[in-house]
Amino acid sequence: MSGPEFPHLNAAGDARMVDVSDKPETARTAQAAARVLLSAECVAALRDGTVPKGDALAVARIAGIQGAKKTPDLIPLCHPLPITGVDLVTEVTDEGVELTATVRTTGRTGVEMEALTAVSVAALAVIDMIKAIDRAAVITDVRVLSKSGGRRGDWSRAVSAEADGGRSA
Repeated sequence: MSGPEFPHLNAAGDARMVDVSDKPETARTAQAAARVLLSAECVAALRDGTVPKGDALAVARIAGIQGAKKTPDLIPLCHPLPITGVDLVTEVTDEGVELTATVRTTGRTGVEMEALTAVSVAALAVIDMIKAIDRAAVITDVRVLSKSGGRRGDWSRAVSAEADGGRSA
């Protein structure tokens, strides 16, 4: 079970952290997104700035940035990376909140997990901030949108969806 197709397993089949010391450092970026589906009442409170706990979107942005930085503490086989930037965009829509994180590094491995963690933690922060208004909020559609840098090159969900007839969308 070990080998190039299963790099996170040793010869005995046990989980291990991959040794990336031979990989070159390159500029890498990953973008991920998530949605928090909310009631109309909650969307109105976000738009009006009347969420009882305060500015839910500001809290979500800070939580997402912190989440990206803490990824190797949360995901057991992730390497600690020198994150050089995290942008987290929040957008209130008629259905809830759209979250998009862009994470950058110069390192030996990618930052997809950091971007996914950023939007996931941001989504959890939204729910914490609005739970007094909407106890039925749902986190959905957590996904990588794109990545660049590294040995395998650039990847985009939009380009993949076109290539496989929409299955990656």
